[in-house]
Amino acid sequence: MNLDYVPVLFQMVIAVVVAVSMLGGAILLGQRGRRTPAKDMAYECGKDPIGPTNPRFSVKFYMVAMLFILFDIETVFFFAWAVVYRQELANGPQILFGMLFFLAVLGVGLVYELRKKALDWTRHG
Repeated sequence: MNLDYVPVLFQMVIAVVVAVSMLGGAILLGQRGRRTPAKDMAYECGKDPIGPTNPRFSVKFYMVAMLFILFDIETVFFFAWAVVYRQELANGPQILFGMLFFLAVLGVGLVYELRKKALDWTRHG
């Protein structure tokens, strides 16, 4: 076994021991009470769970979520680009124009989204 993985194995063992001891302690030391249907009912933000358990979401919700992921991943590319750009000053113009092209494509996509009102959360229907 490679000795480089011993700390990882040690951390995993510690995590399992802590989790099992917490669960076991809660079972052993926890208060035992009477179970009633009201106590066994699902608790959701202080409200009674009335209605369907899996409500339908609008497609706009998923559209906004996908757009968020797209622009969130874009920031990861900016950090990587900044590191490479700083290290490779000899190829600076090539790297800079590559990122400007990437920004232009994202800008066109953003303008398209704004024209289609994909980011307009106040629109109903």
